[in-house]
Amino acid sequence: MAKSVLYKLALAVSALLFFPACTSAASIDEEIDKYFAPFSDAFSNIVFFSVDIMGVKIPLVIMFLIIASIVATFYMRWIGIWGFKHSLKQIFGKKKVEFNESHNSRDGEVSSFGALATALSGTVGLGNIAGVAIAISVGGPGAMFWMSIGAIFGMALKFCEVTLSLKYRRFNADGSVSGGPMFYIAHGLTRKGLRWLGQPLALLFALMCVPGALGGGCMLQINQATQQVVTITGGENSIFYTHSWLFGVIISILVGLVIVGGIKSIANVTSKIVPIMCGLYITASLIIILTNLVNIPHALAIIFEEAFFPKALAGGMIGCIIIGMRRSIQSNEAGSGSAPIAYAAVKTKEPVSQGFVSMIEPFFDTIIVCSMTAFVIILTGQYLNYREGISGVELTSSAFASVISFFPYILAVVIILFAISTIISWSYYGQKAWGYIFGEGFKRTKAYQLMFCGFIIVGSAMNLRSIIDFTDATMLAMAVPNLIAVFVLIKEIKSDLIEYCKKYNLVFAMNKVWFKDEK
Repeated sequence: MAKSVLYKLALAVSALLFFPACTSAASIDEEIDKYFAPFSDAFSNIVFFSVDIMGVKIPLVIMFLIIASIVATFYMRWIGIWGFKHSLKQIFGKKKVEFNESHNSRDGEVSSFGALATALSGTVGLGNIAGVAIAISVGGPGAMFWMSIGAIFGMALKFCEVTLSLKYRRFNADGSVSGGPMFYIAHGLTRKGLRWLGQPLALLFALMCVPGALGGGCMLQINQATQQVVTITGGENSIFYTHSWLFGVIISILVGLVIVGGIKSIANVTSKIVPIMCGLYITASLIIILTNLVNIPHALAIIFEEAFFPKALAGGMIGCIIIGMRRSIQSNEAGSGSAPIAYAAVKTKEPVSQGFVSMIEPFFDTIIVCSMTAFVIILTGQYLNYREGISGVELTSSAFASVISFFPYILAVVIILFAISTIISWSYYGQKAWGYIFGEGFKRTKAYQLMFCGFIIVGSAMNLRSIIDFTDATMLAMAVPNLIAVFVLIKEIKSDLIEYCKKYNLVFAMNKVWFKDEK
């Protein structure tokens, strides 16, 4: 009964947002902000409650994530370093653990690469273009160094949550797979005799994931992409300037055609989009870097100097560390629990094997793509031109345009691809959380998909600042129940890893120490 009431309420709220969106976006903006802003502000203030450390305001949720990634890294004996070679072998090697045993319909739905591409499409997005620019502008070039350090620590956390996701996933009657934090929080903690804690935390995660998907994973992405399209199609003279919802309708139809096919269709599309969009962006970045090849030693010197002795940042080195690691966490989403939902559908009988594969995600997202953006901004000197009011996208675009005059057009294509891929991935995350709350029946799933596509149009036509603040908070709030479960279950993750290394004869110095300790 309660699920039915919540379900109808969710659809009613969606209808109130969607149908007026195509008529008077400005007035709807004002009305929604008027009534929703107080609630949004209160919730955001709770999630982003900050403490002052050396003049830097640090949200406790960010501190929680940073501490969790450090603890996981040391507990798993720096798996992000010694296990990275095996991660690459699982994707690119001829002999892969996941294919050592025959598979049937009960093994999963997508390949390791398909799941990795889906997860990457959810993390590699506008944050890699805009977020990095802002981090460097505020924290200085040294923020890039700490972003990379944050990614290394995040690899261990990603390994833990993805391994749990496959271990506790559920196979449905129709052959589909459901997994993610909702399931390992509920079932994992129940096995530990903590059902009273696991059930409400699992529901809390799902309740945070749905608005996170609709807001940060959908509306924010399409809104930024629409703005870029308006810019390159004539600004105020563009048809999309006064009818931005038209672009939303186009993207909504494209996304709808993909997500209706489920994770198999999503993985198939993202497997093609991700290499193209990343290849295009990295190629453009390399052109800038190679053009400024002689300046690389100087840029590296600035990065390391500013990482430990920042000149203009309040809070000094501590402030630089927090800004860099915060951007790293928000970029690769390690610990938030979103990506494990996609990895749960992998065809494998070895949960640990996909845990290794997932470590490629924070490495590629942050150490490769984010670093490319950072180098372009630093090498061109554009970070020195940052001023209040300029967006991260504008700063990155100006950095590229200083060498490639027509790059804003290339960037528009990249942003659209980044936005579409992120929207597609987050539609699946939200769908699985929706299914956990209301049930995964055909009608309920289609209702969610229609609602999600409607929110794409809403996001393109409106500037819902209070809702975006709220969804940003929900996306980070997801990490709290997720990490509680990871910490409770981390001992069994380590035990599974040791057995996996013994079974597949993985020889690492770290493992030998473990085997001795475990006897």
